[in-house]
Amino acid sequence: MMDQLGNLALGFSILLAPENLLAALIGVVLGSLVGVLPGLGPVGAMAVLLPVTFSLTPTSAIILLAGIYYGSMYGGSTTSILLNVPGEATSVVTAIDGHQMTKQGRAGAALAVAAVGSLLAGTLSTMGLMLFAPALGSVALNFGPPEYLAIAVFSLLVLSRLSGDPLPLALMLAGIGLALATVGQNVTTGVARFTFGQIQLAKGIELAAVAVGLFGIAEVFSVAEERAGLPSVIPVKLRELLPTREEWKRSWAPMLRGSVLGFPFGLIPGPCAVISTFASYELEKRVAPADRRAQFGKGAIEGVAGPEAANNAAAGGAMIPLLALGIPFAAPTAMLLGGFTIHNITPGPLMISQHPEVFWALIASMYLGNVMLLVLNLPLVGLFTSILRLPKDVLLVLILVISVVGVYSVNNSLFDLGVMVAAGVVGYLLRKFRLNPTLLILPLVIGAILEQSLLQTILLSRGQPSYLLERPIALVLLALALVVVVLPAVLSAVRGTRAPSALSAAGRAGQF
Repeated sequence: MMDQLGNLALGFSILLAPENLLAALIGVVLGSLVGVLPGLGPVGAMAVLLPVTFSLTPTSAIILLAGIYYGSMYGGSTTSILLNVPGEATSVVTAIDGHQMTKQGRAGAALAVAAVGSLLAGTLSTMGLMLFAPALGSVALNFGPPEYLAIAVFSLLVLSRLSGDPLPLALMLAGIGLALATVGQNVTTGVARFTFGQIQLAKGIELAAVAVGLFGIAEVFSVAEERAGLPSVIPVKLRELLPTREEWKRSWAPMLRGSVLGFPFGLIPGPCAVISTFASYELEKRVAPADRRAQFGKGAIEGVAGPEAANNAAAGGAMIPLLALGIPFAAPTAMLLGGFTIHNITPGPLMISQHPEVFWALIASMYLGNVMLLVLNLPLVGLFTSILRLPKDVLLVLILVISVVGVYSVNNSLFDLGVMVAAGVVGYLLRKFRLNPTLLILPLVIGAILEQSLLQTILLSRGQPSYLLERPIALVLLALALVVVVLPAVLSAVRGTRAPSALSAAGRAGQF
């Protein structure tokens, strides 16, 4: 424990450098704005700003991108509570009771409880990240290619199952993402693949261009065709932000429960933060006294405190697989992996020993960033919501300019701009058909890891499948992945056969 505190002190000493402090402040402010603006989301914002981080030091770049990620968890609650318009998918549940509190004149109390709950959960999850990531990293030092292959396959298949898309379509999108990851030089032989004579493709498809297109440009296309405006913003005065003693009393336990419940959800591939909010809401309804249970959906403050804490805790938990194993389980952490890759840093078991300044400065920035968010989000709630009054055209043009300049600056390549536009069209079409673009970007990010670990596993096993029997961790993960994919289909088939058999039995009984 003393070593952890000493390392944390090192992280704060690095964080206090002016450029790192500024990166943390800019990250959490942008994250709050992204959370307030419906639609863009942390993934889109991180994708748009990913090329901009080329001009920053690795530490500042990671601090900035991480600030956008966990900062958006705060901002999303603002529009959910005030306008009943979730700025983030993680704030959908918050809108249920949060907006009802606004109608009852308690918007300030809901905002305050959401902010304090986010601070508490963010701090506790950062403590968990600080304690568990190094421990898991130490265990992962014993992992070989089979284990990393199993983790990659497990994360892809589970994400495909949890994405909400039909399984065949989800697997098809994941396959396309993996195919795009193979463009360029072979990781083992160096032979060019699928370049079609284009020199620009020799280095592979630029991640930043695809990410900006799928999330940033596609969002511009989607928002541009919408004509409906947002409801009028309800002003909240600073003196109205203080909850009553009864409201505080009813909020603390849900905050703690949401923090404890949400953190392990971050270790699950897929939209972990969104799932954690629904789980927290259901938990609060179950543990609430009978006289308060009827208030849920009508302005129960527990319905704000618990889910807001859960989504922030899940965001912290989602950092563990990325930092300890080097594999992202969610789209925002995939963008963070892109930031690491751009700066030639490989997250995983060796990161803490090879780049301790980046790891511990990131941990320190998350502690400080959560405090910054509380200080910023409550007094400046009026400023953040006023962003919604800007003309939609101005916001869209601003996103386009940042996207084009950022992507072009990566390689000074017009070809990358073409990739960005093509990815934007694909992302727009995916949204029209209600498919998840994350299923394209995550395989593209971890495709190299998957391919390299697969080739190494084949070489080590000499083509013998029995080799996996000697690797119990890999075997268990592959078995779990298979269960996740096959079990729902089996259960559906069983339910389908039971119904006809029951009907036929009834028919036979009617004949006699």
